[in-house]
Amino acid sequence: MTVAHAAVTERNRDIAGTRPGAPRAAVVEVDAVSKRFRGTVALDGVSLRVGYGEIHALLGPNGAGKTTLLRILAGLMTPDGGEVYVNGMPTAGHPRALRNAIGLVPAGDRSLYLRISGLENLVFFARLYGLSKRAAFAKAEEILAAVSLAEAARTRVGHYSHGMQKRLSVARALLTDPEILLVDEATHDLDPEGARRIRSLVAELAAGRTAVVWATQRLDEIRGFADRVTLLGHGRTCFQGTVPELMEHSVPRRFLLRVRNGGQTGRRLEESLRVALASLASVERVAAESEHFLLALRDDAVLGDALGALVEARFEVLACRQERSEIEDAFVALTGSPDA
Repeated sequence: MTVAHAAVTERNRDIAGTRPGAPRAAVVEVDAVSKRFRGTVALDGVSLRVGYGEIHALLGPNGAGKTTLLRILAGLMTPDGGEVYVNGMPTAGHPRALRNAIGLVPAGDRSLYLRISGLENLVFFARLYGLSKRAAFAKAEEILAAVSLAEAARTRVGHYSHGMQKRLSVARALLTDPEILLVDEATHDLDPEGARRIRSLVAELAAGRTAVVWATQRLDEIRGFADRVTLLGHGRTCFQGTVPELMEHSVPRRFLLRVRNGGQTGRRLEESLRVALASLASVERVAAESEHFLLALRDDAVLGDALGALVEARFEVLACRQERSEIEDAFVALTGSPDA
């Protein structure tokens, strides 16, 4: 564990306790929170609980209420109804002690100062938190090392790559050694390696018992990363549970299929496939002269029957997989929206 996380770890052990087999203490409790904007419902009775060391993913289509909920948790917005508790204390009034317990990684990079260095950015924000000049520099250098930006500490942020700016946003959120880290769409526009580095950093913090609320539209990144999931749709909770439990709601109906039938190609292959599957599925060729097709099961059909019909018709099934992942399929089934 890095030095930057040691204080968080030690303090959270003191708060949460270490009894063998004890359930995770709740650091965040959201109880029936509602919010409206000019008559539009953003959140409607949303509740959730996040324990120490837990990564709790927030999923939902655009406009589902994810960012609104994070802003309420961060104390930047007041709910119209319901309560939010941190360490058992209501956040109404947002006392300074509670604000310092929360670190926010907002979507986008517009809150960083691009004309000054990463070190100067962190020192500026540390001073706003009340640190002395000497303490602010020491803290900033410590955290820059923790997020692997020490070598770029004195480089202007405007010269940082997008991934480096994201890591700097995480570093800024860690200035107060927060018990709670709120992360809003930190990886949606990063390349796979940049996204992996951000997730690894956050996972290390959770291993140090920091509670994490992670809002994302990259559905499959929560697999093997998030402990629990809250899925929002139109401001309401559509699902709450573990990632495997979410995947149980997957009802796959569309599959990518690669087949071969003797020397048939193109339209002739497609027509033979349609005849074989006439009562079971519709078929659409992915590309001209291709062996790849999109198979959509009819209402009462199952994949096994469709594949059996192909074998009887002397097709060779070379590959078959779901068009969407189990998580994406469950997302669509529960929210009714393909917009992730």
